[in-house]
Amino acid sequence: MLRSALKGVLPALMLTAASLSVGPVAQGATEPSGPAAKGAQVYCFMRNSGNNHEVSWLAAYALIKRQSASLFKTSPEHAAVMITEAVVQNPGTFPDCGKYLGDLYANAVQEQQKQKEQSEAAGATKSAEAGSTRSERYAY
Repeated sequence: MLRSALKGVLPALMLTAASLSVGPVAQGATEPSGPAAKGAQVYCFMRNSGNNHEVSWLAAYALIKRQSASLFKTSPEHAAVMITEAVVQNPGTFPDCGKYLGDLYANAVQEQQKQKEQSEAAGATKSAEAGSTRSERYAY
């Protein structure tokens, strides 16, 4: 009897949980009062007013972090995606802001290049060690 009652309730509960977890994230960039749109508005306004990327980004990211109704902290990467989605979905609301979107990802590109260089350097070290004998490798 309990098992049959759970069979009817469980699918409804799963659908409700799925709609709650997907709803705010998917709608965040399209809502004009959502944190993504507000962050994009702050970022674009500050950049159009002559501020550099760093100052504009800090202000927009702080706003997104404070106004997000998420259980978890919004990462900088996710905030950059939220701003990008808001600008791309509403280009008329954020005119001339598209030219600044690349700056949101410049640090990520630099980090990837740095990691690639480090992994290549580590690979070169490993190949240099591969040609040495045991006594040479462990000679301290």
